Amino acid sequence: MDNAIYAALTRQSGLMNEMNVVANNIANVSTTGFRKEGVIFAEYVADLDGAEPSLSMAYGNGREISTLQGGVTATGNNFDFAIQGDGYFMVETPQGNALTRAGNFVPSAEGILQNQDGYPVLDSGGGPIFVPSEGELSMAQDGTMSVNGEPIAQLGIYDPADPAAMTHSGGTLFYPEGGAQAQEFPQVLQGFVEESNVDPITEVARMVEVQRAYEMGQKFLDREDERIRSVISTLTK
Repeated sequence: MDNAIYAALTRQSGLMNEMNVVANNIANVSTTGFRKEGVIFAEYVADLDGAEPSLSMAYGNGREISTLQGGVTATGNNFDFAIQGDGYFMVETPQGNALTRAGNFVPSAEGILQNQDGYPVLDSGGGPIFVPSEGELSMAQDGTMSVNGEPIAQLGIYDPADPAAMTHSGGTLFYPEGGAQAQEFPQVLQGFVEESNVDPITEVARMVEVQRAYEMGQKFLDREDERIRSVISTLTK
């Protein structure tokens, strides 16, 4: 296959990945605590066996998570929380502890605070939070939770060891490579949730750009295919 086609195919693959990411961002524009993603394009050099020593190829499989804070909406629900500034809530999942910005929590039948997927929410010490069924829950700005004025736990707000090394598992959960550390002075609001940080106008505009770039690449591949067919047809006559 012609080297130009190899290079074009790697570019097309990266653009397809970006289209999927943009579409996922748009689909989650109303998802509480959703963090939009972007694709990181890079260049790498591939060795060739022929006369030419190498070929520059495109690579578009890297993901970048936006840490831009989303808007905050008042809900009036005592079990809804929103982080101000950096940090994440931590929940315990079967695959390990995961981070999330979605603070729309609910108590289980046993009184364990959990997220919408049923995973226990962890306190600043890494343990589950038990909320008594009787009494009114209140929370100080530092995450200290009280029922009828009696402190019961401090809601954990965590910083990943490496913000650039988090694996998105789908939805609003992220698994931090290298673990995470609880913040000493977090800022949390009760009765609020953080909205998705996706700007739908920007994402739609990006989708149009990616689609046009993909169509241009496809036209190039079609022309290259016609050129090769023409050469083969000429040589076989």
